[in-house]
Amino acid sequence: MQQPVLKARYTAVAQLLHWVIAGLIATQFALAWTADDLPLGMHKLALLARHKSFGMTVLMLAVLRVIWRLAHPPPALPGDMTSIERVLAKTTHTAFYVLLFVMPITGWLMSSAKNYSVSWFHLFTWPNLLAPNETAFKYLKSTHDYLSDVLLAVVVLHILAALKHHFWNKDDVLKRMLPFTGDRKP
Repeated sequence: MQQPVLKARYTAVAQLLHWVIAGLIATQFALAWTADDLPLGMHKLALLARHKSFGMTVLMLAVLRVIWRLAHPPPALPGDMTSIERVLAKTTHTAFYVLLFVMPITGWLMSSAKNYSVSWFHLFTWPNLLAPNETAFKYLKSTHDYLSDVLLAVVVLHILAALKHHFWNKDDVLKRMLPFTGDRKP
């Protein structure tokens, strides 16, 4: 049976940014959860340094992703989506973009407030954005932790929606973000 030709797809660059950022977010959760369970020591500090490096990578890729998206609008949503599904899709994508910036920035501010440097894979160190301030650190840490829960919820909702489109609606919403599926022509 011949696969239907996909009518609209994300560009290869958009797909690459999507999947690299998705992988980095999964890595971020794994690093944070692993570090949380460790006593203070060299292993925990090394994991947190990696967490910061990957977080700053997400921030840099988020900038590229926004620039790319402004120049290359995404494919239209399927015409048979209900108005609530459209609102949820737009809200979820907006939440992702906001969180891709706010999560690394709150982490960077949190580190600055504690006077912990944020290096990028030991290649260079980002400047501190705040003077040391324990009250700011505590506020930023709780904000960062809360937003990580929000991000996890948005990720789960996004995955469930993609699976619903693929298995229930049987449309091409999931396939248009998957590389190597269907015709590359718009």
